[in-house]
Amino acid sequence: MTSGTNNNKLEFIEKELQEREKNNNLRQLNSIEPQDAVTIVKNGKTLINFSSNDYLGLSKHPQIIAASHDYLNRYGTGSTASRLVAGTYDIHEKLEEKIAKLCGKEAALLCNTGFQANTTIIPTLVDNKSLVLCDRLVHNSILQGILLSKARWKRYKHNDLSHLEILLKKSVSQGYNRILIVTETVFSMEGDRSDVDALIQLSQQYNTLLYLDDAHALGIMGKEGMGLTAYKSGIDISLGTFGKAMGSFGAFITTSKVMRNYLINCCPGFIYTTALPPAVIGSINAGFDIIPNLDKEREYLLQQVDYLQNKLRKLGYQVICSSSPIIPVIIGNKKKALQLSRFLENNGILATTIRPPTVPKNTDRIRLVLSSQHQPEHIDYLINLMKQYYEF
Repeated sequence: MTSGTNNNKLEFIEKELQEREKNNNLRQLNSIEPQDAVTIVKNGKTLINFSSNDYLGLSKHPQIIAASHDYLNRYGTGSTASRLVAGTYDIHEKLEEKIAKLCGKEAALLCNTGFQANTTIIPTLVDNKSLVLCDRLVHNSILQGILLSKARWKRYKHNDLSHLEILLKKSVSQGYNRILIVTETVFSMEGDRSDVDALIQLSQQYNTLLYLDDAHALGIMGKEGMGLTAYKSGIDISLGTFGKAMGSFGAFITTSKVMRNYLINCCPGFIYTTALPPAVIGSINAGFDIIPNLDKEREYLLQQVDYLQNKLRKLGYQVICSSSPIIPVIIGNKKKALQLSRFLENNGILATTIRPPTVPKNTDRIRLVLSSQHQPEHIDYLINLMKQYYEF
């Protein structure tokens, strides 16, 4: 190597981290210890958790924990292979059949995570001769999948299906081998919903593929909590995840039998990964036994969502209109958002700040998330703290 050449091969990492710290964008891992469905211990202090996606508190449900133990004892700690080698146990196939039936679909297929599913299924559906149309605010996993596909892609304005149709009209005669519409049913950072029926109608009218990420609806919306895509025809792939309202881990898709067979044969993220472990399968299976019977919990949860966001608006906060347990409080400034988060934590509330690039510039926010296990006194305590901070 020539004398004087810069040998610091990690300089780009140091510069990136310094830049993030300078702009209040540096992220760090913070260890917590869960106590129950809505309280945690962090740095020795008990906090009420308003940041978890455990919408129904099922991660601590005794029936689900017992089922996980049962499958662990019966089948061992791991599935030990990919599904196509020796990792398809009878419990995997029985669970897929159960999911398909509960969701009113032809078939289901287990995936290891929602992120993995989006990043590997999308490139299996489209290629560099295809077009993908997606909502401007879709999850990063969807964007990563689109980029990996090498397809041309365009974003329509958030939840603006008139804009989507304009793009469809322009695109149908441009020689693409296929067009894919992909979006979320409930947006993870906004808390609002897509118009699923209108998306189906547009997809059918313009003969496109339709891929809907239903992760944040599963468990709390739709017939018996089976999500906003359940029992609806015209959706080529619907994604659900088990790490939110299900309180477990992993993901699945519902689809047609022919699409399932195609993905089993052609989707790298399915073919080349170890199957979900038995203890996880046990917890998921028990979750699907419980969720259809939680209508009262779902009703209570959505009532509390309305109550909290209305109270915060009256205090003067900018709150995105949410129809889900996700309530984004827009602060707009990184430092102010971090200050509010610290104030809440100092007073017994965990409410995480979400900053760009996860959300658009100047929309830094506190993403409050409710659970059916939050009691009215928990929510009123949060409101009181938000009032104190606003007045201060």
